Amino acid sequence: MKSFFHKIMSFSMALIVLFSTFSFTVEQHYCGDFLVDYSLFGKAESCGMDVQKDMHPERSGLSQKDCCSDEMLSIDGQDNLKLSFDKLSFAQLQFVASFVYSYLNLFEGLPENIVSFSDYPPPLLVKDIQVLDQTFLI
Repeated sequence: MKSFFHKIMSFSMALIVLFSTFSFTVEQHYCGDFLVDYSLFGKAESCGMDVQKDMHPERSGLSQKDCCSDEMLSIDGQDNLKLSFDKLSFAQLQFVASFVYSYLNLFEGLPENIVSFSDYPPPLLVKDIQVLDQTFLI
């Protein structure tokens, strides 16, 4: 049971470290106010309504506005995982030491099963009280 608990705890701690260092980027393409496409690993596809860039903008008398927009949401993970214990104060070290000591003693079992009434014999049965009172458990 103890080894199973340790395996579960080590797996959960590994997942916590993995997800705290995980960084990702979500790219979204909007056409007007509507979300057309989003992508986690690549570039979001366009809706096809992008304004064609003219080779000579001075020839086209009208300036066209683009109704589409791209947004990029980037979440950076934690980069530094190296914790140094030499910067802890005495109170913090005392707390860590007492926590570890109490945690390790929490799973320590008794050396033998102690039964407090094993040295005393059961009382002698003079009369069967249940038969006399006619109370039977069904």
